[in-house]
Formats: sequence, C-alpha cells, structure tokens
Amino acid sequence: MSFYSSTSFKLILTGAFIISSFSLKAQLAGRVINEQNEGIPNASIQVKGRDIGATADNAGVFILNDIPKIPFTVTVSSVNYDTKNIVVRNTGDSLIVKLALTYHLDTIVVTSRRRNELLQEVPIAISVVGGTKIAEAGAFNVNRIKEMIPSLQLYTSNPRNTGVNIRGIGSPFGLTNDGLDPGVGYYIDGVYYARPAAAVLDFIDVERIEVLRGPQGTLFGKNTSAGAINIISRKPSFHPGGTIETSFGNLGYIQAKASITGPITSRLAGRLSFSGTQRNGLLYNERTQQHVNDINNLGARAQLLYNVSDNTSIALSGDITSQKPIGYAQVVAGVVKTERPAYRQFDAIIADLNYRLPSTDPFDRVIDHDTPWKSNNELGGASLNIDSKIGPGTLTSTTAWRYWKWDPSNDRDFTGLEALSKSQNPAEHKNFSQELRYAGDINNRLSGVVGLFFIDQDIKIHGTEESGKDQWRFSQSSTSDLWKTPGLLDGYGIRTESSIKSLSAAAFANVDWEFIDHFHFLPGIRLNYDEKKAVYDRTTYGGLQTDDPALIALKNSVYASQFYESSAAERNFTYQLTLAYKPSKRLNTFATYSTSFKPVGVNVAGIPTVDGKPATNLAVIRPEYTKHVELGIKANPTNDITLNLTLHNSDIKDYQTNVQSAELGVNRGYIANADKVTVRGVEFDGSIRVNQHFNFNGALAYTDGKYDKFTNAPLPLEETGHTENGVQVAFKDISDSPLPGISKWAGSLGGEYSTPAAPFGKAGQFFVALDGFYRSSFSSSPSPSKYLNIDGYTLLNGRIGYRVQKGLTVFLWARNILDKNYYEQLLAAGGNAGHYAAVLGDQRTYGITLNFTFNGKSQ
Repeated sequence: MSFYSSTSFKLILTGAFIISSFSLKAQLAGRVINEQNEGIPNASIQVKGRDIGATADNAGVFILNDIPKIPFTVTVSSVNYDTKNIVVRNTGDSLIVKLALTYHLDTIVVTSRRRNELLQEVPIAISVVGGTKIAEAGAFNVNRIKEMIPSLQLYTSNPRNTGVNIRGIGSPFGLTNDGLDPGVGYYIDGVYYARPAAAVLDFIDVERIEVLRGPQGTLFGKNTSAGAINIISRKPSFHPGGTIETSFGNLGYIQAKASITGPITSRLAGRLSFSGTQRNGLLYNERTQQHVNDINNLGARAQLLYNVSDNTSIALSGDITSQKPIGYAQVVAGVVKTERPAYRQFDAIIADLNYRLPSTDPFDRVIDHDTPWKSNNELGGASLNIDSKIGPGTLTSTTAWRYWKWDPSNDRDFTGLEALSKSQNPAEHKNFSQELRYAGDINNRLSGVVGLFFIDQDIKIHGTEESGKDQWRFSQSSTSDLWKTPGLLDGYGIRTESSIKSLSAAAFANVDWEFIDHFHFLPGIRLNYDEKKAVYDRTTYGGLQTDDPALIALKNSVYASQFYESSAAERNFTYQLTLAYKPSKRLNTFATYSTSFKPVGVNVAGIPTVDGKPATNLAVIRPEYTKHVELGIKANPTNDITLNLTLHNSDIKDYQTNVQSAELGVNRGYIANADKVTVRGVEFDGSIRVNQHFNFNGALAYTDGKYDKFTNAPLPLEETGHTENGVQVAFKDISDSPLPGISKWAGSLGGEYSTPAAPFGKAGQFFVALDGFYRSSFSSSPSPSKYLNIDGYTLLNGRIGYRVQKGLTVFLWARNILDKNYYEQLLAAGGNAGHYAAVLGDQRTYGITLNFTFNGKSQ
C-alpha cells in the first residue's frame, strides 16, 4: 500500500472516530419504566430550559438528539406518574428512568381530621372523589356526586327545599324549614356553609371531595350528626398556570370554566376562577309556550395566598354565585282517591272547573302552569384563613361571613288552574362564623385536634301565598252554596314576616393515641350550646270584603292570621370512643361508639291550629339525640387493590321529621319529632388497578331505616279525610314503618380502560370509561303511602377521550345513556286534594368537553 493510500486510510479512520464520538456526545438514549420494570409508552422526555425533547416508543425507549454539553437536566413525565427530574452527567451509558405512580390506591391523602393523612389509615368511613373524575363525569354539583357514593342522598325540589342525607339521615325528607339545622355538615376549604342550598352550586376549581359517614362532631366546628361533605379547592400557586374548559351538549348545554394562578410577588400568589353553565329547559309549558327547568348559573371565586414566613400563611378568598333558572317546576305524576267525600276528589274538582291536565303521562314533560316559575338563588361570602406552624402542630384560624338570597315564584297547585296563584317564601340569610383549632402530631404516638367554633345566623323570610279564582273549589269542605259566592277567595292570601336569630358555640377535641404498638385509642368530646329565637307573623289580605260571619268563617277556614314567638336553648355534651388496630400498613380495623346531638329547632312555616289558635307546643322542635356504633375494616392486599367494609347502627331519639298538613296556611308542611328511629346497614367499597390499562371501582350500601315509634305521624295522602266513629282523624301511628328517602340497596360500579398515546407529540392517554348507579325503591312520603313510592332505577354514564397533563384534553360524555325515565321525588300538592307531583330525573344528555391546561399539570 502506498504512503498516500495508507495516510488516506488513517485520516478516514480518524475522521470516522471523530464523527462517531461527536455523534455519541450529541445523543442520549434511554428507557422509561414503571415500578414493575415495564416500559411506559409515550412518556415525555424534555431537556430542561431547552427546546429539545422526545417521546418514548411503545417499549418506553427514547433517543434525545442534539443534546447540550453535560451536565444538563431532563424532565421525564407521563400521565398518572410522578414527574421526575434527572441530572445527566454521563451520556455514554443508556439512561434508565423509573417513574412512580402519582398515587397508589392506598395513598390518597385526606384532611378530614384536620391534618394530612393517608385515607386508608384514618379510622373513619370516608369516600373520596378527585377533581379529575368529577370533571370527566360531568358532575358539576353534589346532586351528581351522589351517583358515585351510594350512601349519599340529595333531594331537591328547588334550592331552598334541598336535603342532603348520609345513610338516609341528616335532613327531613321533603320541604325544608329554615328553623332546622342540617345534620350533614357542608364545608368548603374549612368554611361551614349553613344552608343546604349550597349543595346545588356549581363546583369551581375542586381538587377533591371527601364524604365522611357517621357523626363527626369532635372533628368539625359545626355539629355534624350524620356526616360531613368536605370540599377542598385548588389553592393559589407560585408557579404560573391555568386551565380553560368548555363543554357543549344536547338540550342547549353550554358550560365554560376558567382558572388562572401565579405569583404576584415573591410571597403573594393569587388564583381567579370562573364558571358559567346554561341549558335549555327540560319541561315544556303549553300555556306560556316556553321550556322551563333550565340552567342559568354564574359563579366566580378569587383567592390570595400570602406566605408571611416559612411557618405562617394567610389565605383570603371571596366567592359569588348567581343562579336564575326558570324552575324548578314539577309535573303532575298521578291522582290518588282520598277518603274525602266524592265532591272533594281531584277528578270531580277539575271536572266542575272544566279543566283537563295537559297530559296524564308525566314523562311527556308537559305542563300548563299559569303562575310563572322563578328560582333566583344567590350565595356568596368571604373568608380569612391563617395557618401558623407552632411547635409540633398547626394553629388555624378560619373567619368567614356568608349570605344567601332566595327569590322564588312557584305554582304549587301544579295545574293550569288559578288555585294557588302565589306560593313563595323569599328569604335572606346572613351568618358569621369563627373557628380556631390546633392540630398535628405531638409525637410519634400521639396526634389530635382541639378547637373552638362559633356561628351567628340571622334569617328573614318574606312569604306570600294567594288564592286564585279556582281555589274555592279545592278548599270547598261542605256542599254549602256559600262556597260559590263570586270573588270569595279571589286574591285572598297571607303575607308572612318571619325571622330567626340563632347562635351556636362549641368546644371540641379528638385524640389519636397509639398506646401499644399497632393499637390506637381515639377519644373525642364536644361541648355544644345552641340558641334560637323566632318570630312568625302571618296576616290575611284580599278576597271578598264582607261582614257576613258565614263568609268570613269560610275564608278563615282557608287562611287565618297567625302570630307566635318561640325561643329555645340547649346545652349538650357528646363524645366518641374509637379503638383501632393496625397490624400493618395494609390493614386497618376500627370500632366506634359515639353520641351526637342535632340542635333544637323552631318552626317558621306556620303550625296547625287547635280551636282556631296556633298549637304553640309545635313551635319548638326537640333536638335529636343519636347513639351510634360502627365497625370497619380497611384493607390493601396489594398496592393496587383496596377493600373496605363498614357496619353501622344509629339509634335516634326525638328524630326531627317533616310532616304534611291539610291546612294551606301551614305551607304544606312543618317539622315535628318522632319518638325513636333506627338506621342500620352495611357498606362496601373497593378499587382495583388490574394493570396500566384497566382499573375498576365499586361501592354497595345496604341501609335499613325505620320509625321504631311514631304515633302522631300525618295521614298518608290516600287516607286524607279518614274518620273514626264520625270524627276526622288527623294523625296515624306509623311505628315500624320505613323512613322516607332510603333505598335498602344502592350501589355504583365503574371501570376505565386507558392506554398511553402521543398523537400530537405530547405524552397522554386515550381512555374509555363507564359508570353505573343503582338504587332500589324508596318511600317519597313522610308517612308511608302506596302511591308515593318511587321505583328503583339504574343509570349508566360513559365517556371517551384523550387526556394530557399539559395541553389539550378532549372527551365525549353521556349521562343516562339508556334514557331511563325515573323520579327523583314525589310530592303531595297543597291542600291534599289527591293529586301529587314529581321531580323528574334528567333524560339522556351528551356532549363534548375541551380542556386546555398550560404551565403545569391540573391547574
């Protein structure tokens, strides 16, 4: 070989070596794996601070080209996995990156005991629903969440008449009375929302919802005799980011949400969130030729977070929500033959008035109401929260002011007749609350919470109920021709001015003491004081102006003026004793015995009369006293399987319940005490992640609730007018009868298939999910009625789409896929003429949601 050839060959080899070396330095190869050493497809690999990135293939393998000079940092991420930052100091070896799941099923963190804890280690029956699942399921208020948690019930015929129950207890089933406290506490970021109308508010920026089952008076400021709904919202962040979300669906459904967060200064961060929801009405009013029961909601929330120091932070937040639907109209669902004379039956009444219902099938969703429906609902407030790390725990002060304005218009005869032409109770609620608590781990064997709570409430109600030209026929209680006197009841009604001033104060404490390895003793106490003062002032107006005593007597039999004042005060002491055994991190067993009081109440919707005078003994409602026993097992056989079982029994003395009245002036109901009630049941919930593609969850609840003793219950609708020995009977002994609103069986089952994908160069997931909800039949009447039972039903919901941590998430959703016709509630009409109305469940709805997240995940 010539010198030239040899030299050329050496130069070629040297150049190849140099090129090869340069190429090696310009590339970084590696693989992204999970904790089972399986490749994570489509994981995202990004060089920090540079526009250099790659997406892993189906085996998790990736190659980064044009890498910078070492050392440099790469950020590796994938949906459902914790993001990992790695400093690269050597590019000669293949880089192996192991990502951990964002959370195993046994590592969900909750704050229900006022400190961060793992869900499975808390000896309380708790259900948790995350913000992502809430959004993807199209659940924009608590009414939708009940389909995910079988032990949670919510009934609403309008925002004011909303009852939230857990295990069938908490609020009287039916109409709401402002003089009664709810038994289920409703909290958002530690602030107690005093009125159940809050349960129909659109969610704004929810991180997760914790539903605690059973009495929780030793953990929360306001007494929660049946449980608590603890909503945690997303906080301001010092990392800029935000989300923009829009949804479009059938029936004119449009929802828009937006949230933006970021630093204002080095120690001050803010968050501003907005939500708006609209949907066309689900019922058609033939008389007004418009759809009613629409959705027209707007809400906004602003937050500021100021880090005073590493140990102290101050959070200021304010929110306002305005709902102005044409609703909540109910449709006549059926007619019952009562025990009144034939001329007082509904069919006879409407025949004499030459009227026919627009449809005898409620699921035609047609009405002909002559009084306009309006349900203006406005809530808002502000809160100041201070957290300060002191010693081993945190001292928290939560100060809040809230208000609620309710401005309705209803057609309570549920027909196109001018019977009850007005029936409405506008209300104004204001309350101030203060909670001060200290919580934390004192040492490795002792933790707990101790606190003080105070709330002052001021309620004003401005009621109006007025008869129309057809009311005489519904009120006619004899065959006297005087009832036919022209104009006798036209415009005849009552105006009511009611007020309630209430005060509640409490001191509470709860301790978790591991007295022997694996054995925990958790005592709790609560000292409570409640005081209520009420004024009810009702005056009649209008109708035929006459001096005829007989005609005046007829008018007074329909409406009469009524005035009474009532006051009540109650001190009580309740406690909790829990013993927990935790042999390992995979098993937690506990047994609890607790007592609880639901505060004394006052009637402010009118009370029945005796000899023409108000029965003032019914003005005050005795407090409920509960003895509660609960046994629970929480198990995690593996990191991906959760199995929980709970047995519970509650014996309630002086149960506060809603009863109906045939007197129009009582606004169709008032509150009374049943002597004794028992609620017992079994609950199961479980989750399993089969692999990185499939996960399932389910819950099943068996609940048996009955009146052990209730001798003065109202008559069921079909027994209205019942007489014994010629004397009309007003009450009935319904002891051993089932409680209203409780399904013996309720359950939910859901599953999701997901697979990593990167169709647009960003790591994400395609997913398909189905969720089913079932509940068996239940009574919809304070006293059991064979006509007011609601059949069991099953609902199926689904969604399919593509999700990412950062960027554009798109999915299709559908609710009530099988288009099941079902009732939410059945209600007897005012005056008990025999017809009853229904709150209808929504028909099939479907749509698409687009969510864009920028600068970070899940802002």
